[in-house]
Amino acid sequence: MNDHAAANTFGESDIAAMQRLKKSFDDIKQQLTRVIVGQDQVIEELLIAMFSRGHCILEGVPGLAKTLMISTLARTLSLDFSRIQFTPDLMPADITGTEIIEENRSTGQREFKFLAGPLFANVILADEINRTPPKTQAALLEAMQERQVTVGRMRHKLSNPFFVLATQNPIEQEGTYPLPEAQQDRFMFKVFVKYPSFDEEFEIARRTTAIQSEEISPVLSGEQILELQTLVRKVPVSDHCIKYCLALVRQTRIGEPGVPKFVKEWLSWGAGPRAVQNLILGAKARALLYGRPHVTTEDVQALAFPVLRHRILTNFTAASEGVTTETVIQKLLDETPAKEGDLERDERFKKIFTA
Repeated sequence: MNDHAAANTFGESDIAAMQRLKKSFDDIKQQLTRVIVGQDQVIEELLIAMFSRGHCILEGVPGLAKTLMISTLARTLSLDFSRIQFTPDLMPADITGTEIIEENRSTGQREFKFLAGPLFANVILADEINRTPPKTQAALLEAMQERQVTVGRMRHKLSNPFFVLATQNPIEQEGTYPLPEAQQDRFMFKVFVKYPSFDEEFEIARRTTAIQSEEISPVLSGEQILELQTLVRKVPVSDHCIKYCLALVRQTRIGEPGVPKFVKEWLSWGAGPRAVQNLILGAKARALLYGRPHVTTEDVQALAFPVLRHRILTNFTAASEGVTTETVIQKLLDETPAKEGDLERDERFKKIFTA
């Protein structure tokens, strides 16, 4: 699909909204650089997930400014921010809220009143989600999926927009409650927050050991974010790009026809349909952030790692050979033709598409 055809699919108001989104993206990055050094790819993936109405897991060692990045992002978007420190004794009511008995001063009668918990905000930082028991994790996952919480017999709608960022510490796994793969699937992206480069760490050391007071200016309001989330779903995507997403995901399912030999050797479980949905939605949002009214296979390739890394499970053979999910995803990208026509003509993919 060329730019002209895509522009015809979009109305004039949509094109104008896309241009505003591109400018807002640049402005948000500029605001964040006042506080955060580096981490450009992490910031981009967080914004893509937010504009796609998705949630993220962030994994990184302590001290990489995960909390600061998320709270600063909330300030640039004029959104309410809430941080929940997940601990082994945290109960579901501690995050969803609870009902209390209160006396009505006008009637003298006692009645139940709901006290909202910290989940009633726009941006939620679930710090170290793997340190809390499954019951509390399940309460958070209900909120993410249904955008509501259930307390007693009552359901309470959450704020909109609603964006959950759960952090995990890859070290100190003793005494933790790792999220099962089925629950991780509910997160759109798993984002790795890596160590800074030498120049970035030099700048971090210089900034954080001096007097510093940076003002953050809001870029987007909650209403504007909701409009842009709707705009993302209007972005056209060609049949070829959809087939490319399906090809990447369906190759991870061991036992299916046309699956590569290395997948059968290294994986014990593959990605489900949510992976395809999130690849397409994320690619649509990325296209808009880069000022394009249509999706390309390059958008899909850029998001294959955060979408797939927590949805495929390597086996013992892979571990013994030093193979990670990153290795498998890269090999899938290398061996899957991205050019239109090449994919459809490949005999192996004909088996995958007809399975």
